Amino acid sequence: MSETTNILVVGIGGQGVMTATEILAAAAIALGHDVKKTEVAGMAQRGGVVSSHLRFGPRVLSPQITPGSADVLLGFEASEGMRWQHMLRPGGLALMNTGRLVPPVVDLGLYDYPADPVESVRAAGTRAVAFDATAIAKELGDIRLGNTVMLGAISDHLPFSPEILERCILKRFASKKPEIVELNRRAFAAGRAAAEEAERAEVAEAAE
Repeated sequence: MSETTNILVVGIGGQGVMTATEILAAAAIALGHDVKKTEVAGMAQRGGVVSSHLRFGPRVLSPQITPGSADVLLGFEASEGMRWQHMLRPGGLALMNTGRLVPPVVDLGLYDYPADPVESVRAAGTRAVAFDATAIAKELGDIRLGNTVMLGAISDHLPFSPEILERCILKRFASKKPEIVELNRRAFAAGRAAAEEAERAEVAEAAE
């Protein structure tokens, strides 16, 4: 990574894309980084496609990530991750949720849902680590935990420790009931473990 870290978070409205970006920004700010971010919410309603740009480092002038410069693409929805893969730099990483949530552009007939978004990303030469964050959130009892699961997944791919990000997540929910805080703690740990397992599987498959 360069001095400036560029993270692009994409998904569907209601998945917590913007909340996840805010928490990542809060962690970077806590460490003294200059932080810039910007969001685009398609169709201006819940269910529309959402993209959120986050840049942080010693000095950041613009919030906009230029194509080919993102260090990490965090895809809350796999087909959206595929649509934005051109934003990654060479050697960048795509972290993708395989839980299928069809974007409105598919329902509107603007394009067909890809047969296998993750494989499409890999076929283009991009490293993709993928797992079903939606299923993990459901197993924990609340699909809204999906954004915390995805934050767990990215936590080992940041220029600061996972513990710093976890503290920012729990602080966000500190005013909620203790069980909500504990659920988010578990979701973060589950996302981190799932990403690690997916990475091991990816390495093993590449070695075959």
